[in-house]
Amino acid sequence: MYKLLFNLVFRKMDPEKAHHLAFFWIRLAASVPGLRQLVALVLAPRDKALRTTALGLDLPGPFGLGAGFDKNAVGIDGLAMLGFDYVEIGTVTGEPQPGNPTPRLFRLVDDRALINRMGFNNQGSTRIAARLAQRQRGSLSPVVGVNIGKTKVVEEADAVADYVKSTERLAKYADYLVVNVSSPNTPGLRNLQAVSHLGPLLSAVRQAADRSTPHHVPLLVKIAPDLADEDVDAVADLALELGLDGIIATNTTIGREGLREPAARIEEIGMGGLSGAPLKERSLEVLRRLRKRTDGRLTLVSVGGIETAEDAWQRIIAGADLVQGYSAFIYEGPFWMRRVHKGLSLRLRRAGFKSLAEAVGSAA
Repeated sequence: MYKLLFNLVFRKMDPEKAHHLAFFWIRLAASVPGLRQLVALVLAPRDKALRTTALGLDLPGPFGLGAGFDKNAVGIDGLAMLGFDYVEIGTVTGEPQPGNPTPRLFRLVDDRALINRMGFNNQGSTRIAARLAQRQRGSLSPVVGVNIGKTKVVEEADAVADYVKSTERLAKYADYLVVNVSSPNTPGLRNLQAVSHLGPLLSAVRQAADRSTPHHVPLLVKIAPDLADEDVDAVADLALELGLDGIIATNTTIGREGLREPAARIEEIGMGGLSGAPLKERSLEVLRRLRKRTDGRLTLVSVGGIETAEDAWQRIIAGADLVQGYSAFIYEGPFWMRRVHKGLSLRLRRAGFKSLAEAVGSAA
């Protein structure tokens, strides 16, 4: 049914406008008394065997929605209603910003991929912190991660202060915090992945989080798939040295290899980060490398090209404690999480594991 709707309606719409329309209906459904619980019963059946503990958090399952879908924390409960086990909001910047000029989001349907150059469009850390403070937390409320990035107009030399500003405003409302230094759409941002820049940045964010809240907020860093293998190793070593809680791998890529979309169309679209199925192989490679380097001492969150329960399962047995998706949600629709959860439950039992924790890294 959704695929028919996608082909007849959403596919013919501007992708960003289609996103806003779909997100409006998700939020509307979640706001109707009783409907949210009813929809969750249908779309989010829970298998106790999939329950997992990661980052010190108790989660109903391992699969969350990656950052980028809900930039402003306006639809967290609606997204949990659809079956996501946790929701990562953002990327949030220190100051509000409109992002890059439109059009800035493009579908590559034959590749089951997206290209975006959104540019961290969001309402800024002050307003989003106020919104998170007003949330009514209940039994159906999901774990919420907060992804923070650099404000575009802030110079690279002042980046640490900008991240600290967001941390001080948001840490108290975050179940976990992510430092995003890997988007290709903010000039100079990826330079911060260099260990010489990343170490001081992460240390400052950790200290700011500790000042802002009496409890420990897990801190992760999100890295790009375009890092050379030795740089992946260097980030892993730094994360261990600094006592980080985890790494999210990977963000979008600036690569364009192996796409079905005509080269002329790709050139017409221009710059932006590529997400979706084309990232599948590299994201899994980076995960395996991180698992080998860290040997289970960090929480690893795998994202990039995960479309099916089998994709998620391969990440888990390769060493991912948690997984995330985003692009496939656009193509699969609201029943996606239900299919993934059922498929993971089946694979867990077929493999003879009694819990998800037993499966993590079993093929590493």
